Amino acid sequence: MSELLPIHSQPEILRGGQLRDYQLDGLNWLASLYCNGIGGILADEMGLGKTVQTVAFLGLMMQCGTSGPFLLLVPKSTMGNWQLEVQKWIPTARLLALQGTAQEREELISSEMAAGRFDILLTSYEVFLRHKHAICRVRWRYVAIDEAHRIKNEDSQLAQVARELKTCGRLLITGTPLQNNVHELWALLNFVLPDEFHSSQDFENLFRLDSTTDAAAVTVNLQGILGPFMLRRLKRDVERSLLPKQEINVYIPLSSMQRNLYSHILKKDLSAISGKGGDRSQLLNIVMQLRKACNHPYLFEGQEPGPPYVEGEHLVDNAGKMKALDQLLKKLHANHSRVLLFCQMTRMLDIIEDYCNYRNFTYCRIDGQSVGAERQESIAEFMKEGSDRFLFLLSTRAGGLGLNLQAADKVVLYDSDWNPQADIQIRLADDEKKPKVKSAKGSLAGR
Repeated sequence: MSELLPIHSQPEILRGGQLRDYQLDGLNWLASLYCNGIGGILADEMGLGKTVQTVAFLGLMMQCGTSGPFLLLVPKSTMGNWQLEVQKWIPTARLLALQGTAQEREELISSEMAAGRFDILLTSYEVFLRHKHAICRVRWRYVAIDEAHRIKNEDSQLAQVARELKTCGRLLITGTPLQNNVHELWALLNFVLPDEFHSSQDFENLFRLDSTTDAAAVTVNLQGILGPFMLRRLKRDVERSLLPKQEINVYIPLSSMQRNLYSHILKKDLSAISGKGGDRSQLLNIVMQLRKACNHPYLFEGQEPGPPYVEGEHLVDNAGKMKALDQLLKKLHANHSRVLLFCQMTRMLDIIEDYCNYRNFTYCRIDGQSVGAERQESIAEFMKEGSDRFLFLLSTRAGGLGLNLQAADKVVLYDSDWNPQADIQIRLADDEKKPKVKSAKGSLAGR
């Protein structure tokens, strides 16, 4: 492969579209690392096509006569997207998706996998851990791990078992290589280059800030060390055709019902909250209870009028955010927009689902309880040409990673994650043919 570098045109094996210039640069970078026996971290900003670049590199190796086997470890929520991208870009590859019931997986391992009738094995973290002995027995040509910040804790089971993989090349894929501290970055580098980054203490000492340390010099030093092993590019630097995202913060007053509930929570008056005495342990986490009150009072048992429980204007009138959401969605629906609506709490999604039924808004939904087949059906229904689905309701943790829902042009965050990186993960794949992508985030002034 080294004699082909640098690659100036797209490899013939890639059939699914045309790589952008910066993606071709990424392909050259991946090939150069592999030819030099070095692992790396592909850390491009979300939306720049890290999946496509990874699949393109596997295709390049196959074109050069290296048939694998290759291993792709990905979050369960992105299995379908990876499968589609592999089939789209390298349709000649023999892709084995290790998923399904325990019996189905065992049959795939004993038949297809044992016989080597595959080029690429695609599976989720959870299935990898359940079948670690069978997967770790294989000598892999190349291993790529998507959303690799999942192994930032080197003591986690996933990180430890992943280190047992026998492979000629390792790639970590993440849009957020540094979330909390330098030690997490070391854990990623230690996975791809265990010999060069064997000591976390030495690595952290290089970048420790104190009163005598120049922060700018530390940053330059960090960039110099990471340069050969990590590729990080931003949209504004490489993809100027992408229209800028507009983010609108909306501050909303509490409803009278929410104000009363908020006050009773602060006073720890459980009888006024649940109406039946209840369990005082519910108020141990005051901040979480206040957050629920800000989202909707019906998240507390006894607050919704009934029985009988019926849909009606009270779903909107008793929550400040719902009033704002109702006004926003009516306008977007009239303008024929299509909306992704993210929320932290699945119970809040239940309330929003009741609201959608009341307003006759068509929708799809994915949360942590959605199984793989159901997820793919919902995505396909929303994405198909001519779909009448106005809304896609998603829990942030289940739907914010690696889903490309290009059919939408608006994003609404009903509430924010404690970790801002989780909100950053939520994005739309935009192009120059679409209107400017907008996102709205709801915050209560009363909180």
